[in-house]
Amino acid sequence: MSNELLEALTILEQEKNIPKETLLDAIENSLITACKNHFGKSDNIRVHIDPESCEYHVYQEKTVVEAVEDPVTEIDLANAKMIDSRYETGDVVNIEVRSKEFGRIATQNAKNVILQKIREEERKVLYDEYYSREKDVVTGIVQRYAGKNISINLGRADAILTESEQVKGEVFQPTERIKLYVLEVKSTNRGPKILVSRTHPELVKRLFESEVTEVRDGIVEIKSIAREAGSRTKIAVWSNDPDVDPVGACVGMNGARVNVIVNELRGEKIDIINWNENQAMLIENALSPAKVISVIADAEEKTAKVVVPDYQLSLAIGKEGQNARLAARLTGFKIDIKSETQAREAGDFMDYENDYEDEEYYGEYDEEYEGEYDEEYDGEYEDAQDYPYEALSEAYKAEGGYDE
Repeated sequence: MSNELLEALTILEQEKNIPKETLLDAIENSLITACKNHFGKSDNIRVHIDPESCEYHVYQEKTVVEAVEDPVTEIDLANAKMIDSRYETGDVVNIEVRSKEFGRIATQNAKNVILQKIREEERKVLYDEYYSREKDVVTGIVQRYAGKNISINLGRADAILTESEQVKGEVFQPTERIKLYVLEVKSTNRGPKILVSRTHPELVKRLFESEVTEVRDGIVEIKSIAREAGSRTKIAVWSNDPDVDPVGACVGMNGARVNVIVNELRGEKIDIINWNENQAMLIENALSPAKVISVIADAEEKTAKVVVPDYQLSLAIGKEGQNARLAARLTGFKIDIKSETQAREAGDFMDYENDYEDEEYYGEYDEEYEGEYDEEYDGEYEDAQDYPYEALSEAYKAEGGYDE
């Protein structure tokens, strides 16, 4: 019997991943429960199980008394002496209980205790297994449509792909294998409830981690990601190794790496750009493939004014504003895009040019040389004090320096 029990526990441990120690605890509890049903109480019941051989013994502890009042917990001295002549009044005698003597109801209850424990442990093992994969990508097999939701088989458990987490336009056939992002795992009486997604931006990130070795090893980091599921995704990447091109690593030879991900996402377009600590440069990269003339970014207000060539305005904004919208999500800035003509008419672009010229070219020159010219020609060219260049020109002309 003990060999058969050991074999059964070993099979359960292998198939359902339930530790043998847990199953032995369940057997111990079931025997105690059976004793309680058979004798009416179990306070004095002790169970000993050898974990190696699975041989078990059940003992009923009885106190030696002169006159027995409770036969479940007491034994008279004469019967105790028959077991061992050394027993005296007040000693505790261990009487072995034969489980074969239990009635049908007690046996059935013991069986139910074991089965209940196995089910609980199986649910716990499944929950722990899939909880560890929360926020990760799994491969599932489409089973059936349940209304607008889809039931997905993940191997040992089923997941639910709700309507809100489905990409609009995607249609799956039964037995089709798809990649899914595990949103949440909940523990219920019927086992783990697993919610998955096809629209979450992290799905794209995890797919890059699985496909691109440099991303998986941490050489290339995905700094930011913005996605409109089923249409387009923008990701900003950064390399911790100056010898590794982050964009090239993600794209792969002839686009091999990114094409695998695009195919998995059913043709969703993916823009990969270089991350830059300079916010203006990052915004310019994020608006790719549009060309940018100028970017004025306010880091405190998280706003940016962008000027693009007239013929690039529609490209920068994108279809229904998608390119600008994704760039804003990617960078975290509210982006105002204007064409060069619009910027000039509004005065924004001219102001930018004037500020640039005044500060960078004239401001420094005036501060450095204005005093020197005033001192040298003070009084001699009073009418031209505010215009030292014209004064010098007139003086040079008067001395015959050049012909008109």
